[in-house]
Amino acid sequence: MNKNPLNKGILTENFAGIGPATREMVRVRAAELSTIAGREVIQADFERAKRELTGESDVDRQDALLDALPESKRWDPVPGSEGRQVPETPSEDEDDEGRSETVQLVNEGAREAERDRMLRAAKEAEKIK
Repeated sequence: MNKNPLNKGILTENFAGIGPATREMVRVRAAELSTIAGREVIQADFERAKRELTGESDVDRQDALLDALPESKRWDPVPGSEGRQVPETPSEDEDDEGRSETVQLVNEGAREAERDRMLRAAKEAEKIK
């Protein structure tokens, strides 16, 4: 059976309208779902069958509850848990002190420039003597 998007909850079969979903249709679809799952019919099968046949979204009950919560409360997956800071993993481009490759290159360039200045100053000092 196909759902007609223009008439939510009204079902069609081979483009012929067969009306709204009945309890019998829900029971049959729940039986199909349980057979597919390889178990006896459970309440969740009836709920899913009803959602499918009436065109409701297939949103989990848990997701619906989370959507009902205010935005500030959604981040907490386990209410009451304090959480903890996860240590930051070092990047391949970082040294033992956490400096990036760019910072390392800048520091190395500054050290080389300082050495060059000291060497030039020492040579100038020898010329003066």
